[in-house]
Parts: sequence; C-alpha cells; structure tokens
Amino acid sequence: MSEEVKAPKKEKIPRQQMPEQLPEVRRRNFDEVPFGYTPELARKEAERCLQCKDPRCRQGCPVEVEIPAFIRLIKEGDFEGAIRKIWEKNALPAVCGRVCPQENQCEGLCVLGKKDQPVAIGNLERFAADYQRLHGRSILPPKAPPTGKKVAVVGSGPSGLTVAGDLILKGHEVTIFEALHAPGGVLVYGIPEFRLPKEIVFSECNYLERLGVKIELSTVIARSETVDELLARFDAVYLGVGAGLPIFLKIPGEHFIGVYSANEYLTRSNLMKAYDFPQYDTPVVRGKKVAIFGGGNVAMDSARTALRLGAEHSYIIYRRSRAELPARAAEIHHAEEEGVEFMFLSNPLRFLGNKDGFLTGVECLRMELGEPDASGRRRPVPIPGSEFQVEIDTAVIAIGAGANPLLTRSTPGLALNKRGYIVADPKTGKTMKPRVWAGGDIVTGAATVILAMGAGRQASNSIHDYLTFGW
Repeated sequence: MSEEVKAPKKEKIPRQQMPEQLPEVRRRNFDEVPFGYTPELARKEAERCLQCKDPRCRQGCPVEVEIPAFIRLIKEGDFEGAIRKIWEKNALPAVCGRVCPQENQCEGLCVLGKKDQPVAIGNLERFAADYQRLHGRSILPPKAPPTGKKVAVVGSGPSGLTVAGDLILKGHEVTIFEALHAPGGVLVYGIPEFRLPKEIVFSECNYLERLGVKIELSTVIARSETVDELLARFDAVYLGVGAGLPIFLKIPGEHFIGVYSANEYLTRSNLMKAYDFPQYDTPVVRGKKVAIFGGGNVAMDSARTALRLGAEHSYIIYRRSRAELPARAAEIHHAEEEGVEFMFLSNPLRFLGNKDGFLTGVECLRMELGEPDASGRRRPVPIPGSEFQVEIDTAVIAIGAGANPLLTRSTPGLALNKRGYIVADPKTGKTMKPRVWAGGDIVTGAATVILAMGAGRQASNSIHDYLTFGW
C-alpha cells in the first residue's frame, strides 16, 4: 500500500519591515526615517492579508477605507487600482500611512494580530500613495456634475482637507481658507520633516487643487473676514481650525529665555525651517541640554527635533512611568534608538535662570504611581523631600494645546464648552449656528490626524445632505 503524500505546508510570511535610516545617521538630519516599501516588499506584505469576509480592520478605520480590497490590488500588482480604491474614502493616504496610529485602529483589529503580527496596513497605504505620486499617471477620481452650491472650509488641517476632498467629488464648489502661508495645518507646522515630509503634504493638497478645490493662504478668518460674512457668500461653512493655543506648566520661571511651547518650537523648525538657518531667516535656540515636558507624540517629535538641531542631551521629563506614555510605540522606539534620554516619574516644580534672564535648569520632584485616575492611567503621587535639579538651557512644553479664541469668540451663535471648544453634534458636526459645521481638534481637543479626518467625513456627509435636501 503506497504512503499518502502530503502537500508541503505553506511557509508563513513574516511581516515585512520597512528599511530605514540608521539611528546614528538620522539623528543628525531631517530626512524621513523610513524609506518605504519597494514594490516587491509591498506585494509580499499584501500576501499576508487573509481577505476576511467580514473585515474587522475596516471597522477600526475612522474614514472606512476598503482595506482588504486595496491590499488585494497591491498583491495583484495593480498599484493604480489600489490608490483609486483608497481615494474613494481617503483623500490623504500618504499622510495617513505615515502618522496614523494604526496599531490602535485598523491594525489593532486585524485577525492576524491575535497570534502573529498584523498586516502592515499603514505601510501598504503609504506605498500605494507614494508609488502613484512617483511613478503613476496623472489620474483623478470621477466627480459628480456641478451642483452650483458653494462651501467654505476654514483651516487646511486634516479635517478641513477631508471635507474639501469629499465635497468637491460630490459636485460642490469648495474654497479653503488657511491662516498660514502654506496649506496643511498641523500636518506642516506640527509634525517634523523626518516623520512627515512637507513635500508629501503639499502633494496631497495639490491633488485637491487638481480636483478643483481653491486654497486661499494667509487668510485669517475673524480678521480678514468673519464667519457671518462667509455665510453671505457660501451655502455652508466648515470650521476646522484645530487647537493651536499653547498650554504651559504654570510654574515659576516660564518667562526665562529658552522656554518654548511645543507649538512654537516645532513651527519654527517644521514650517519655517529654522534648522536651515541662515538659509531660512528663522532663528531658534539650538540648546545643548534640552528638556521636553510631556509624553505624547508631540513630545517625541520635539525631543527628536532637538537632537537634529545639535543637542548633546535631549531629555523627556514625564511624571508617570514608561508604561503610561501616550505616544505611539513606534515614536517612542525611534526616540530611544536616536538617544533621547527619559526621566520618568519626575514632575517639574520651577525653572531656574541667571541674572540675564536665560534658562539654566529645572527643579523637579520625584513621583510614584498611585491608583488609576479618570484617564485609566495610574495617578502620579509626589514623594516628599525628593527634589532634584537638572541643568538645561532649553525647555519645550508639550503637554497639549487649547482652543484659540480668535474665531470662536468673534462668531455669534456658536456654542462653546467650558474649555472653549465648539459644541457640535458628534455624528454630523452640526453646530448650534445654522449652516455652520465644525470638527477635529477645535471640537474634541487635541487628538489624532485620522480622528480629525473621521470627523471631517461625518461633517461632509451632513453638509452634502443639507445642500441636497435642506436643513
């Protein structure tokens, strides 16, 4: 009796890692850290997708990208088809593939992640967008016939760009008003070049302009024109102005020269290219001993920027432990690789300075972790008598940002909450003021790029319904 011949077991494909700059090289330049997938790596990673009939990954995407569908197209080598499929739901794939917290959203729900590493959805989205930008034809998705309706979008951050991209495809005329001299909002002033190159953001904005979106720069709504004046010219207005008002520690010594908000520190370096001074006439203190206060992605961006500006020591001073850091795991990992030094369970008490007004140090108090607080993280509790000092010449406060009141206080009829954020329906983005919608950080407070885009998607659907059927 002949023995039964068993088919060889299919070899499991490991998650494909993106090649990237070595830490000792990248910590001294502003070039993007990962190099991205090659077509071969992308197709190999795409083979890992199980093509689930009920894809949980899609449930984790705030803008509902058809994830298995675009991954299948990459696997088949149809890279143009892949980007077309993504564009159906997401106008900013090159951005999302780089900065979205996929580990907590789409990849966090991937079935493969239960026993193995999840499919690298973000890396594949980035690949499709980058391949199209670098090698693809000048293609555009189809647009609905013109409706004659006009929409004003205030702010060109992720939520505003999403609204504009959605509504232009539905046939409406869209104009974006941006206060800064370049489009992109927090994508250009808040996220460093080494994590999100400005060329990528400008390319995504150019894509919207090719679709027909108008972008007016250096236009501060509430100064050059009020929201009510916009309403006289447009059928609907969307407010996506973000939350860019710096929050400080409110401890003695914050007036010393060398103390920055993360907003100012990153804006000078990112958008105004202070790292290339004097080629770009934007000065910034190039500290040798820099301390960053906070533990989120903005703190990691600031600490890694300090190294690239020539810091010998870049400290993260954080009042909880490593386990409570809110930053993405990838950002923490990159910071550690590059030499950022972490001072956990340390709370700043006061800044120290010299007679000329320059920052010289910070005094901190050691902490220990107690019971969980409202955030679910263990509350830091002071250890009496544990004060210590750290010599620094630059401090960057990265503990969050608030709502800038310029627009909100000059717009009658907008309801605000106790923190100054706009009150809007979480499912539609409708505000209390007729024909005005809002979304993103100006409604929720500082959050992620993809959540702001999700809010933009909900608002654009609601705006389209209004323009089509009435309020």
